[in-house]
This record gives sequence, structure tokens and C-alpha cells, in this order.
Amino acid sequence: MNTISKSLLDGSLICLTPIDVEKDAEVEAKWTHDPEYLRLLSAEVVRPLSPVHLKKKYEDLEKKMAESGDQFYFAIRLQDGDAAESENTENGGSVRRLVGFIELDGVHWSHGDSYVGIGIGERECWSKGYGTDAMKVVLRYAFEELNLNRVSLNVFEYNQRAIHSYEKVGFVVEGCERQFLRREGKRWDMIYMGILRADWEEKN
Repeated sequence: MNTISKSLLDGSLICLTPIDVEKDAEVEAKWTHDPEYLRLLSAEVVRPLSPVHLKKKYEDLEKKMAESGDQFYFAIRLQDGDAAESENTENGGSVRRLVGFIELDGVHWSHGDSYVGIGIGERECWSKGYGTDAMKVVLRYAFEELNLNRVSLNVFEYNQRAIHSYEKVGFVVEGCERQFLRREGKRWDMIYMGILRADWEEKN
């Protein structure tokens, strides 16, 4: 008899876990003091947030996930055994280090589609493959566990590092909103990308 041997939410570099409301709020609050991170993540006005604000956000998010069933939010943590990821605890052990988040939002069950959003908040973890690995894991979850047919995302034109990462896992550019936002005195497009289940199956 065949058995399921792989862990659905583990990648080669990262694992996806639930939110730790107390500890993760403290970590993400530090990320909001990095304007570049916030400008890559959102079109909203940059402003630092407090742990109290983010704790409330997490609590509201968990309530929404429990009630609606159309949103799946995960913390991105580095795998155990990676020398870069250990955080010492009071008893001398270690916990998996939080480096970002990823979510499937607005799932339309009747159509089998969803949007994905991702952020790697730890600057020292940029350009090391963690975001690409997390996207691979969440796509596996979307297509194998949730049985979706497509996943979409949007990304700002100036975030070329992210666009390259998305293309590596199989997303293709499907369109854009021209001159969507203004940053650093210049207008930038919003790029729309998508991946179909058939594309993902062929690539994997």
C-alpha cells in the first residue's frame, strides 16, 4: 500500500507553520521599520507598526480564517539544521526562525482560483532562495491539498528580484496596469502573473 511520505508544508530550505501571535508580532514589527521592504510589499503609505498593532492584526486574521475558510496564512520559517536560522531559547534549545509570511487569499472554491501574497522580511535572507522555496511549497499546497486550478499574484514593476523568482516556479506575465503607482518620482506598472495547475504539473 502506498503511503504519504513527504511533508506537505516542508520545503528544502523553509517550512510553513501557523502564526505565533505573541512572538511573530514582535519580529514583524521590526520589519516595518525597513521602508524598502514595505515598498516591495505594498502600495500603501510606509509607516512602522507596533507589536500591539500586529498582534491585533494576527488575532483578526485567525478569526477570519476560522470563519470564512477562504484564506490560508502561513509563517515562513527556516528549516532546522540551517546554521543561519537558530534562535536560542532560555532552556538552551532552538526554534525555527521566522523570516517571512505567505498566504493564499480570496479562494473561490467554485472556480478553483486564489491570489497568493508573500513577503520575506529579514533583509539578510533576501536573494538566498527562501522566497522561491516558500512559493514552491504553497503552490504544492494549493494544487494538491486545496485542489485549485490557478493561482494569481501581482507585483510592482520595480521588484525585478521577485518577478524572477515567480518565473522560476512557473508563473507567467498575464498583463499589467500601466503607471499604477508613483515612487521615487517615477510611475511604475503593476504586473499581473498567474500559474495554472497544468503548468505546475508539467514543471514538477
